[in-house]
Amino acid sequence: MFIKIRRDTLIILLLAFLLIFSGRVMTYMSYASSTTSDQGVPISGVIVKGNDIVPLDSIKNSMANVGFRSGSYIQGDTLVTSKRQVPLNEAIDNAKQAVMLTTIPGTQITPIVAADVEVDNSTGIVTVNVIEDFSNIYIKGLNGTY
Repeated sequence: MFIKIRRDTLIILLLAFLLIFSGRVMTYMSYASSTTSDQGVPISGVIVKGNDIVPLDSIKNSMANVGFRSGSYIQGDTLVTSKRQVPLNEAIDNAKQAVMLTTIPGTQITPIVAADVEVDNSTGIVTVNVIEDFSNIYIKGLNGTY
């Protein structure tokens, strides 16, 4: 009736069980000991779509300067940063303007003619849709459009 198992096989099976069990316990303990924040939904990331020439880092830096960065969170209809509290619709308008003023690094060329910023209030993901147009580029310091 008994199944014959060698001693070394039994030891390996017991060690595997202990590793799996301890992993589950550690996962539960880390979840249980995590602090719940009543702060709201944290900004979890910025997704940029539609850019060809302007680097992602430049656009993400512009978004971070407006307040959409790690450490900020959305509480209701308010974006709360470490320095201030801004209504979410005002922060979105500021982000659109900041993205449109983003230049190509090393130049003063601003090829972004339109930007759309969308914020998912449930996940904290900020999506930026960018339209670049090189047919009419305004260069600071020169008269007219080139």
